[in-house]
Amino acid sequence: MTTPSTSALHTSNIASLPLLARGKVRDNYAVGDDRILMVASDRLSAFDVIMGEPIPGKGELLTQMALFWFAKLGHICPNHLTGEAPESVVTPEEIPQVKNRAMLVQRLQPIMIEAVVRGYLAGSGWKEYQDSQAVCGVPLPAGLTNAAKLPAPIYTPAAKAEMGDHDENITYERTVEMVGEKLAAQIRDTAIRLYQEAAEIALQKGMIIADTKFEFGLTQDGTLVLMDEVLTPDSSRYWPVEGYEAALAAGANPPSYDKQFVRDWLEQAKVNGKPWDKTAPAPRLPQEVIAKTAAKYREALERLTA
Repeated sequence: MTTPSTSALHTSNIASLPLLARGKVRDNYAVGDDRILMVASDRLSAFDVIMGEPIPGKGELLTQMALFWFAKLGHICPNHLTGEAPESVVTPEEIPQVKNRAMLVQRLQPIMIEAVVRGYLAGSGWKEYQDSQAVCGVPLPAGLTNAAKLPAPIYTPAAKAEMGDHDENITYERTVEMVGEKLAAQIRDTAIRLYQEAAEIALQKGMIIADTKFEFGLTQDGTLVLMDEVLTPDSSRYWPVEGYEAALAAGANPPSYDKQFVRDWLEQAKVNGKPWDKTAPAPRLPQEVIAKTAAKYREALERLTA
C-alpha cells in the first residue's frame, strides 16, 4: 500500500486531454472516444456542496479503496476498469497529478440512478423513518432507533442531480419508469448483493458498512457495469464495530470513518450568526476538522487492507 502524499490536489489540470466534467470529487478527461481518465482530487463534498478546503491524501486513499473493492466484487458484476495504467495516457509532467489517484476506465452510457442500499438506519434514512416509518417508500417495522440494524438490507434509490443540486430520493417504481422493469430489477438485485458481500468482508475487519451507493453504466451491447467509485468513505457510511453498541444504546450517531465528522461539524456551523443553510459557499473548515477527516480516511483503508 502506498503512503498518501501530504500535498493536496484540489483541482487537477491535465492539459494534454480534453476535460469532460468536474464532479464533486473527480475530474474526468476523455481518452479517445472509448475511455475516460478519472482523477480523484482531494475535494470533499458534504450535503452536495463542495468544501473550499481539500483533505490531503484523500484522492489517493479513495482510489486505493475503490480498487480493493473492485477486485473483491468482480465476480458479482463487471466493472469499468480497463486494466491500463493511468500514467500511460498523460505527459511525463502530468504524472504526479495522476499517480495513485487516477483510474483509466471504459466510457459507458451512465444510468441516472444512484443505487443506494441501507443495512442500518442512519442519516437521511433515520430522519425519514421518524416522519413516516418508511425510507424511500419502503415500509419498516415500528420501534427502530437511530443506527439500528434493519431486518434485511433495503434498496432506496435516488435520482442523480445536476452539479450543485441535491440528489432526490425516489421509489423503486420510479426507477422502473426511468429504465424499464428488467434493468431496474437487475440494478436493485446487483446493488443489494454487492452490499451484502462487502458488508460481510468489512465486518471481518471490524467495520460496519451502514449504507452505500453504487453507480452503474451500460456498454454498447447493454451489459450492466459497476462504475465510478465503489464502497469508499465518500459513498458509504463506515462505522467501527467497537463504538457501535454504545452509540446505539444512546440513540447517537456511531463514530464513523466517513464524512460524518465534517457533516456533524457543519450541522452546528454558523454563517453570519445563523445555521448554515447547506448551500454554496460552505463555511471554512477548521484545520482540526481537516486533519481528523484525513486521519479517518487513512485509518479506514489501513483497517480494510490489513
